[in-house]
Amino acid sequence: MSPPSSNEVLLTRDGGIAILTFNRPSAMNALDVPTTRAFLAACQSLADDPQVRVVVIRGEGKAFGVGGDLTELQQGAGVTPAGLIDPLHEGIKLLAAINAPVIASLHGVVAGGSLSLSMACDLAIAAEGTRFNLAYANVGASCDVSGSWSLPRLVGLRNAMQIALLSETFDAAEALRLGLVNRVVPADKLQEETLGLARRLAAGPTLAYGRMKRLMRQSFETDLPTQLDAERENFKASTQTDDFKEAVSAFFAKRPVVFKGR
Repeated sequence: MSPPSSNEVLLTRDGGIAILTFNRPSAMNALDVPTTRAFLAACQSLADDPQVRVVVIRGEGKAFGVGGDLTELQQGAGVTPAGLIDPLHEGIKLLAAINAPVIASLHGVVAGGSLSLSMACDLAIAAEGTRFNLAYANVGASCDVSGSWSLPRLVGLRNAMQIALLSETFDAAEALRLGLVNRVVPADKLQEETLGLARRLAAGPTLAYGRMKRLMRQSFETDLPTQLDAERENFKASTQTDDFKEAVSAFFAKRPVVFKGR
């Protein structure tokens, strides 16, 4: 499937790896309406493509992203908050539902809605020197782009309150300590490390990844008996996949497993 064409969001492929790049470097990848609409179109393309086994989200230029483009929300600019936010929210729903793991590759500045978007991803890797700020309180706004859902789940309620209410800038080492990112790497190794992680996941059992993603996310809203039932049903379904049969065969044959993502 051909990726959608857009100046604001580039969607490229490296085998089973899809790379979604925010491409407004002159604006530090601020999220304006054309960008959010292009993001949604890219997510729709990814959701419709069974060949995608990993998604990487990154930003071109000096920043992953500084959040929403406030110039569009100035009085008289003709843009409503819903017009700016709704495509992002729909895109995040699609990314959460696909089997492919989603990796945020972070550098420069990660702020506001861009930070919220990174937290909605399944994994995050950051370059040394990256600066983070949730930033909403600094402009008198509450969270969007899943920030209020993701943040307390990642860092705990008290830490989430501090990050949200004080809106202070912190570095990659602090983001790692808090659990906002999984790895911090030298800035000149970010692309290499991101693609290495993506290739490792792309070689894995994609359908099982999807089931694990959904089980993990629903676990905060379900009681233990309900979750155990869901685990049983998902495990049963997993045993019917080609990947499971291949893994069992490889185990007994004492050979490397080759997952096909089906």
